[in-house]
Amino acid sequence: MRTLVHGTRQLLRFAVLEVRCCAFAVALVGGIAASTLLSDPPIARYDLLLLYGIGLTLLAWRIGWDTGRDVAVIAACHATGLLFELVKVRMGSWSYPEEALTKFGGVPLYGGFLYAAVGSYVCRAWRLFDLRLTGYRPRATAVLAGAVYVNFFSHHWLPDVRWALAALLLLATAGTWVRFRVGARDHRMPLALSFALIGFFLWVAENAATYVGAWSYPHQLGGWQPVPLAKFGAWALLISVTFVLVAGSGRGGGRDSGRGGGRKFVLDAPG
Repeated sequence: MRTLVHGTRQLLRFAVLEVRCCAFAVALVGGIAASTLLSDPPIARYDLLLLYGIGLTLLAWRIGWDTGRDVAVIAACHATGLLFELVKVRMGSWSYPEEALTKFGGVPLYGGFLYAAVGSYVCRAWRLFDLRLTGYRPRATAVLAGAVYVNFFSHHWLPDVRWALAALLLLATAGTWVRFRVGARDHRMPLALSFALIGFFLWVAENAATYVGAWSYPHQLGGWQPVPLAKFGAWALLISVTFVLVAGSGRGGGRDSGRGGGRKFVLDAPG
């Protein structure tokens, strides 16, 4: 019984920390949902959401949700996401059907905040869970994450090698453990498993985002339908890009030590 009670408490602590990590993303998707209820907004909805995203970013920084370093990473994720959106919308992968002043190449500038929200989640998780990595290979992981990002563009003209990249990413992260703290106790999981879990929940979030009109896939233009399960795999790969950006923002500039005979990559994560 004592073990059951302790396990339940740990699970509840973990859930609370996860909710705190998702604060920016929940507020963003909540704002998008609320914007659909406006019958006569003063400006185009996408323009309004851009202002909302900027205001939310500044508020998150002011109240301590995100640090100044986090905001810089979030901005990098925003820019990376916008480039991704410009290519994918041009290729017809999905669309933003509404008009807006801040819309270029079919992509509203607020669209980058959807990737910024993922960056905010990873940054906050790093702090709140006191993340530490063991056996991390920063160069190999960064190179493969870059290749994953490029492949999501290039597969429109060249062979799609995502499965090969997924296999290489599994090899590069083999033996890499994410250590995290819940309460007074440390836990760990393989880095590859964390990518898969985050990818799944991003797929769930994408279903919610498309339902409230954040963007639309071609099969959703006639009415909302679930996002294909294949997108779960895409997110599990793409999260590696965000992870590398966050790890390289100063957290990845840690020190190596040979404790226990293994290579430990200690990341500078404030408590």
